[in-house]
Amino acid sequence: MQAIRRYLSQVSILMIITMSMLVIGSSSATAGLVGTADVLTEQHADVDRQALMSMLERQEVKEALASMGVDEAEVENRVQSLTPAELAEFNQQLAEAPVGQDVVGIIVLFLLVFIVTDMLCATNIFSFINCIR
Repeated sequence: MQAIRRYLSQVSILMIITMSMLVIGSSSATAGLVGTADVLTEQHADVDRQALMSMLERQEVKEALASMGVDEAEVENRVQSLTPAELAEFNQQLAEAPVGQDVVGIIVLFLLVFIVTDMLCATNIFSFINCIR
């Protein structure tokens, strides 16, 4: 009887270790799963980002940004770093803007985004704007 109990004790310890390893391994494997909504949001953000980049390629926009002293590379970097929520908000404002004022609206919106990011210390584009932190 004692031999059976020792044997069962050893088997149960082995089972505990095995189950612990399986639980740890399965939790790290499921951490990499991404939902369909997340994938669609990211794809939509990529499409929005490409549309915005194509608008920035227009000569009128380039000239207007250059006349205001905004570096084109900095604008492209900022567009690439926009979150999907910021892109969606920007596209909504762009859709609501009158057709004739889209270039001016884009420029004003970019300036506002840059001013806010400068105030939050995320960028340092305008030297006359101080961080609020």
